[in-house]
Amino acid sequence: MFVAIMLRSAEITATITQAAKEAGFDLVGVAPAEDAPELEYFPRWIAEGHGGEMKYLEARDEQGRLKRASLAHAAPWARSIVVCAINYNAAQPYSTQATGDSKQERGWISRYAWGPQDYHDAVMLRLRQVEAAVREACGTDDLVTRCYVDTGPIVERVAAKYAGIGWIGKNTCIINQKVGSWIFLGVMLTSLDLQADLEPGLPAPDRCGSCTRCIDACPTDALIAPYQLDSNKCISYLTIEKRGAIPDELRSGMGRHIFGCDICQDVCPWNRKAPAANAAEFQPRPELVNPALDWLAEISAEEFRRTFRGSPVRRAKRAGLRRNAVIAMGNSGERNFLPLLDRLAADEDEVVRGSAEWAVKKLNSAG
Repeated sequence: MFVAIMLRSAEITATITQAAKEAGFDLVGVAPAEDAPELEYFPRWIAEGHGGEMKYLEARDEQGRLKRASLAHAAPWARSIVVCAINYNAAQPYSTQATGDSKQERGWISRYAWGPQDYHDAVMLRLRQVEAAVREACGTDDLVTRCYVDTGPIVERVAAKYAGIGWIGKNTCIINQKVGSWIFLGVMLTSLDLQADLEPGLPAPDRCGSCTRCIDACPTDALIAPYQLDSNKCISYLTIEKRGAIPDELRSGMGRHIFGCDICQDVCPWNRKAPAANAAEFQPRPELVNPALDWLAEISAEEFRRTFRGSPVRRAKRAGLRRNAVIAMGNSGERNFLPLLDRLAADEDEVVRGSAEWAVKKLNSAG
């Protein structure tokens, strides 16, 4: 009986691998739905406030336990986790490679948001193909599955590590030896017990070694220690999740970032030869690569909706994007922004007004 179960499990795993390939994923693996040692740190991370204003990370079950601290709290029925990964890298320079005076007049949108479609939707469509293939292979109504792309009560990078997708780097990103770290993750929880199909040698070994380039390069010191991130200082958090005014002491470190930040990945040696993505959904829209700061600072509500329809940039909201662009202008050193900033210092949005006042002072103090 045990041998028969293992054979059946192997067949299903083979189906998953083939379906993931046909759906366009670059990597796929299976991990047991068990609590990994890395999750033991999560409750303390939350208690110390490192999650910032992202209250969804604090979701709890009926007993008041953090769901993300243990899959048993969120999905006690789950036995295995299927993790699929797809490359989204673009054949464009990294933020750390930008040169030339004109670049100072332009902002930086994280490369994952350059494409024409929100990655949540693009990855989920592919993940549903894998789910459908599994259900067809099992041929039973008893199977339970749940698919998530950054939306479920699960720490995806931990599952990805134990599925062999890669190791968790010192910048807290999943890094694959061949693909690098420019990858989106999609996870499928399943009631199938596929643990017998794990390959020897998993989880993936940590290959960061003594390198600390990501930690050294972070301009806001968000990486408070290897493998530990304080979201409150992270530029990605500040430009996307943070609402209202950004603390004065963090504004200068934001540089010209207006949505997300790629610095800790841009400097990672494992991304030096990262391949470019083939998926059409992740090909960059030229207008989103180094966009003009003055355009974004004054973008109208209608133009914001039209430009970022279907884009993850919508999460920052128009007010947040304008705030970020104004701060970037203050960091640019370009005094030709002063007339516009003077106007924005009288903007109807209180946060934009305050940010513009700060930017004017910074440019004037720079001489």
